[in-house]
Amino acid sequence: MPTFGQLRTQARSLETETETLLSRYAGFAQSLSASVMEDENKVVKNIEENLRKRGDILAQLNREIESDTKTSTTQLYQVQRHREVLAEHRNEFNRIRSNLQHDRNHLNLLSSVREDITQHQQQQQQAREGRDADYYLMNERNRIDNSNSMADSLLAQAYETRDEFVRQRTTLSGVQRRLVGTLSNIPGINTIIAKVNTRKKRDSLILASLITFCVLLILFFH
Repeated sequence: MPTFGQLRTQARSLETETETLLSRYAGFAQSLSASVMEDENKVVKNIEENLRKRGDILAQLNREIESDTKTSTTQLYQVQRHREVLAEHRNEFNRIRSNLQHDRNHLNLLSSVREDITQHQQQQQQAREGRDADYYLMNERNRIDNSNSMADSLLAQAYETRDEFVRQRTTLSGVQRRLVGTLSNIPGINTIIAKVNTRKKRDSLILASLITFCVLLILFFH
């Protein structure tokens, strides 16, 4: 089974792929001829499959959180953010599809009502200008989302590093406790340690006395 981090990596990758597909799908608004219908249908299928996969991954993330008793606040926020982005992309997909269908209905109407051609061309021009603005705003939002995703990833890595330090410190503390407990259970170890400490103190005292004598001797002959 994939881990929480692996599922998040898949989710971020699919989010980026969805943004690219939505940008391409919105580009079909610039050409509504029948020659582009086949390519458009392929893009629609890819978007629907992409959204379905993201829904499945989000369900797995929810199960991971429900089954893990040590779920952090960061993980809850990350899953909530993936849920919000998925909802935004679904709404964007439906909006683009509605706009395209609306434009095609107008084209069909023009074929039967010749006298409305001039008015319809003006409406189409205004609609294209509006879609160009939407396309530009969507690209700007994608760049902001990418920046947020990068910051989110760095924050998650920082929390993981901190947790790893805590785990290592706990492990070292446990090793130290076991070592002290083991030494205390060895017969005569305390006596050996005391003798070693006594010898170190004796050596230090002899060395200090020798240094003092040398200094006094130098001062005396100076």
